[in-house]
Amino acid sequence: MDAHKEIDTRGLNCPLPILKAKKALADMASGQLLKVVATDPGSLRDFQAFAKQTGNELVDQKTQGEEFIHVLRRR
Repeated sequence: MDAHKEIDTRGLNCPLPILKAKKALADMASGQLLKVVATDPGSLRDFQAFAKQTGNELVDQKTQGEEFIHVLRRR
């Protein structure tokens, strides 16, 4: 899955990954994909809630070792 933009939030804890994602999505066109790489285990739950609250689609979430990958589609 090719994202239009990728942000690295490794080492940051809630709410910083969400805030950085929100800022990145604001600069993107509708339908574009944003990939967020995080190390905060709480980010799995946080991005699910963020997607519901904002109307952006949570396309994919996966865990790779110590990292959590989230892919959002801009509404």
